[in-house]
Amino acid sequence: MNTKNAKKGLSKFDVLNLVIGSIIGWGSFILPGTFFLPKAGVLSTVIGLGLGGFFIAIIQKAYQVMLARHVGEGGEFSYALSNLGKIHGFIVGWSLSLCYLSMIPLNATAYVLILRKIFGSAVLWKHLYTIGGTDVYASDIVIASVPIVVFTLVNLRGLSLSARIQNVMSTSLVVIVVSLFFIILGKSDLENFSHNYFGASQISPAKIASVVAIVPFLFVGFDVIPQVSNDLRFSPAKAHATAIVGIAFGVVIYALLNMIAGLSYGPEEAERLEWAVAASVTEKTGTVGFVFMLAALFSAVTGGINGFMIGSSKLLGAVAREKLSPAFLGEKNEKGLYPKAILFIAGISLIGPWIGREVIILIVDMASVLAAVAYGYVGFIGIKKSVSVFEKAVCALACGIALLFIALLLWPTSPARLKGGSIVFLIVWTVLGILFYRFGTQRRSEA
Repeated sequence: MNTKNAKKGLSKFDVLNLVIGSIIGWGSFILPGTFFLPKAGVLSTVIGLGLGGFFIAIIQKAYQVMLARHVGEGGEFSYALSNLGKIHGFIVGWSLSLCYLSMIPLNATAYVLILRKIFGSAVLWKHLYTIGGTDVYASDIVIASVPIVVFTLVNLRGLSLSARIQNVMSTSLVVIVVSLFFIILGKSDLENFSHNYFGASQISPAKIASVVAIVPFLFVGFDVIPQVSNDLRFSPAKAHATAIVGIAFGVVIYALLNMIAGLSYGPEEAERLEWAVAASVTEKTGTVGFVFMLAALFSAVTGGINGFMIGSSKLLGAVAREKLSPAFLGEKNEKGLYPKAILFIAGISLIGPWIGREVIILIVDMASVLAAVAYGYVGFIGIKKSVSVFEKAVCALACGIALLFIALLLWPTSPARLKGGSIVFLIVWTVLGILFYRFGTQRRSEA
């Protein structure tokens, strides 16, 4: 890497904000009321998040081993390809592509929910149909499509502009959430909070496991660093500490948002509310606090769209350059971007608003399994590539943790087993991958 390119590359601060923005999305604001408080409370959620964050940190150590010995766009994909061959490279690339792509429309459709919260039924016009239990309106499609188009244009301008926007979004998110937490803490009845969420009965292995099981979904995005490894102004191997800090921020933000809701409502009450976090902020701080919370949410979903668009374009471009997907996706311009891949991602993402948010959520849920598959590959390869006993042990542990995630998501008696719809999507995506590899990549290789 020459000096000129290094100056134009991403700094550690840029990378930190990219990780935070990718990890913290819409789910962090809605899960306290729909999942964390009703199913795990506060203590088990904090323990589950902390344990899950520790597991992700171990996996990240395996990623450090990867980045110390392999740098290239596509990250885990190119790592698996170069060490295990085309089939395994394709499995990782196919898995991660859906992980990244599904997160873009998930965050984009969150704009619909934000505007509905502000303006109510005024933003609902022209009901089209109902799918997966979700009413789809023409207004929903327009609202969700706008940010996708905007960030397509941003990413076509270059990585530096994307990084600057990401820095503003992620920094704002952290500052606002931390500030709101301490304000609400000072205005809350701590005795009632303790009564609702503290005590030996609040901690159980099943509750903790339910939180740990969704960690691949919660923390998908920490692994975006390998996708931009060629664009760093520092050695990729030195990104480990930055990633760990980003993961720690993720744990803290998830926990604080959960406690913001818990400081105002018990678990049953939180579950009945449409949006427990927003209700708590409004009750304790009024309209001003609510506006700031919306700003934090806006930052989270915007950062998610931008971060995953960056990561997915790099991934798809790398897969295409290895002739495992259509060649046009691998065309790179003078800025080091894959413009056709970015446009393709935009096109796929724009389908999301048409299929309804509940269907998107089912796809994202099953993508947690696919993320864990990629983590397992990185750990497995790392065992061979490590130069010390410690690194080998950590990589072996990372591989085991990935298998644990998969088991928690698929085992019939697991407290966090995927819903039937997500299982169906997982089977369909797997079959499509087999067919695509069998007939698509083979023909391109022969050509």
